[in-house]
Amino acid sequence: MRRTLVKPPIPFFLSRLRSPPLPTPFRNVESLPVPPKLLSNSVSIFFSSFAFTPSDLPPPEWIEPFINLSGLSSTNPEDLKPSPWVSRIINLLDASSNMESNLDSFCHMYLIRLSPNFVAFVLASVEIRNKPDVALRFFTWAAKQKKYTHNLECYVSLINVLALANDLAKMRFLFGELKEMGFVMSMSSANSLIKVFGELGMVEELLWVWRSMKDNGVEPSLYTFNFLLNGLVSSMFIESAERVFEACYSEGNFDSCLALYHAMGEKGCEVPPHAYSLVVGGLCKEGKCLEGYVVFENMIRNGVKANVAVYTTLIDAFAKCGKMEEALDLFVRMKTDGFEPDEVSYGVIVNGLCKSGRLDEAMEYLKFCSANEVAVNAMFYSSLIDGLGKAGRVDEARKLFEEMVEKDCPRDSYCYNALIDALAKCRRVDEALALFKRMEDEGCDHTVYTYTILISGLFRERKNEEAMKLWDMMIDKGITPTAASFRALSIGLCLSGKVTRACKILDDLAPMGVIPETAFEDMITVLCKAGRVKDACKLADGIVDRGREMPGRIRTVLINALRKAGNADLAMKLMHSKIGIGYDRMRSVKRRVKFRSLVES
Repeated sequence: MRRTLVKPPIPFFLSRLRSPPLPTPFRNVESLPVPPKLLSNSVSIFFSSFAFTPSDLPPPEWIEPFINLSGLSSTNPEDLKPSPWVSRIINLLDASSNMESNLDSFCHMYLIRLSPNFVAFVLASVEIRNKPDVALRFFTWAAKQKKYTHNLECYVSLINVLALANDLAKMRFLFGELKEMGFVMSMSSANSLIKVFGELGMVEELLWVWRSMKDNGVEPSLYTFNFLLNGLVSSMFIESAERVFEACYSEGNFDSCLALYHAMGEKGCEVPPHAYSLVVGGLCKEGKCLEGYVVFENMIRNGVKANVAVYTTLIDAFAKCGKMEEALDLFVRMKTDGFEPDEVSYGVIVNGLCKSGRLDEAMEYLKFCSANEVAVNAMFYSSLIDGLGKAGRVDEARKLFEEMVEKDCPRDSYCYNALIDALAKCRRVDEALALFKRMEDEGCDHTVYTYTILISGLFRERKNEEAMKLWDMMIDKGITPTAASFRALSIGLCLSGKVTRACKILDDLAPMGVIPETAFEDMITVLCKAGRVKDACKLADGIVDRGREMPGRIRTVLINALRKAGNADLAMKLMHSKIGIGYDRMRSVKRRVKFRSLVES
């Protein structure tokens, strides 16, 4: 008997798919696939053996705002076209009470989820730009999708929408969330945020974005400065601009200070008075005294009055650049312009004179200050003590050191270190050690520089064990060694024939985070200079054998060390040989040519 095929009922979830064709979520396809029609001759057994349940559905697909029509993997903007899903989602954002449920139903029906890039694109669209409430509701709804997290662009897009509505309260709340997320700032996002915050006078938020750019290694572009200036030109311009300058200066971002200054000049904006001081200070700190002086002259030309601090900064910069005459001319000009130099101004003049060896002139300034009751600080004295000590006038330096007590001027570590250094270099190490003890008794902290001076002095006097005790004391007190302190130690140990011990101490420094880059170079150089070429070659072999340095680099170091030590013949021999980088084959064994073969041959 022939069976009659019965047309099975259409499952509920498939009946919902019977709708007009919609845009496709699939790449390179311009319309959604139409759900397949059920065949009239389908067997009911098929449905009984293969029952459709929600768990059998494929996972939802994350859709992006653009589709690639080229058929190839490409990021060329010409190959990208807005996804058809964008318009459908925007149509659902109708501000109705059931907007969120409509979005849920739509995404469930077509098994899709909106990616963060898609959400950011929709929020930035023209249709949503003037609908802050709808944008906020959509942003909140999107965050509830499974396995979804907003990206930086989502926050930036919504902040832009809220900015158009001048909703500062919600902007600050949203920006607080953005900061907590710890996003890596991008150039486009930073420019957008700086533009928005600048226009609305939200200086705190603007400065945070500015700092975040630096933290993430994003250099401000011309557009960044333009957005910053366009935003700051408002009723709060002066205050806001000064705060931006102060933030850049305090973080050592002097290039941004200068770029902002030039950008303001090009746009004809008035530079805040305090900003001139910050730009001059930044240039002087980078050793660009002439550029700083040009900004100073522009400040005077624009009617901004100078002050003692600006003059002192320029005087100090010229003195440190070795232009002492220009520094003295500025000092005279400062007094001519009616500004009375303070103790800091006199201090930088004295420091410059001492550094340039003009000690008698520096002493005259000390007498002038004492006669005219100008306060003299510890920096003033430490400059004189250091200058006299380096000139070998140790007794005069010590007299000034004791005079500080009479003048009721507290002695700091700089004063102590200057005198200890002078005594150690004059081979009066016992007096230096006594001063070291006195320093501790008077409650003045020892610094790593204090230990470095004494370790170097003790090794110079062949008091190796005492030097090592000081090194151990420094480590026990938790004072982190520097490259200079290890250099003093390693040179002393190498000259006393304890190269292995120096290498062991160098290995111990690595866990402390101290890795002197030129340690081996310094040790090889000092051995060659002392005529211990064999020890230098042995050290070079040990360095290479343990994999601490590349053979080629050590070879270059050894060649330079031999040349500087006046041993040009060995340097030439090493340069024209395969020692250190070549190999000799002994039967089936291939061995690197050792550095020690340079002297053994």
